[in-house]
Amino acid sequence: MLKYILPFVITLMISCTNEDAPKKIIPSVTQSQEQNEKAFIAILEKHLAAVSARDLKTLASTLSPDSLMILILPNQKVLKSSGEFLNFHREWFQDTIWTFETEIKDFYVGEEYGLAIVESMYKEPNRNGKPYFNNMSISYGLKKVDKKWVVFKDHASSIEKTK
Repeated sequence: MLKYILPFVITLMISCTNEDAPKKIIPSVTQSQEQNEKAFIAILEKHLAAVSARDLKTLASTLSPDSLMILILPNQKVLKSSGEFLNFHREWFQDTIWTFETEIKDFYVGEEYGLAIVESMYKEPNRNGKPYFNNMSISYGLKKVDKKWVVFKDHASSIEKTK
């Protein structure tokens, strides 16, 4: 029976296609996810570049408008608001001798929340008479607010640093 039905179904499928009909482009789940990931990476890169450039205004534009911003650094009190986060960076940005290089190592992007792992190298040419570095692994939490990705969590851990 199957050998009779299968050719009929194939013939029916071929005859129902119309090459001249306009194609309706509907984004697939893959295309939508790809666009979501690109937007996620773009805001994270903007955030990282703002830190490296000591650009407080741009940095502020990447943060959550609801003032939620968690910053966790080794041996420091946890900061829990955008205001505290920006005040910390305002003070840090006054020191102009350091460099901060980053590389996004991995990320997971969902519909509303995402997580990225970034490796960074913080360097000072002279700390206590010698060069200083701190190689860190940083996890960033991002969420969507009004269809736009924003950073709401920054948690840094030292991998290796100068003593």
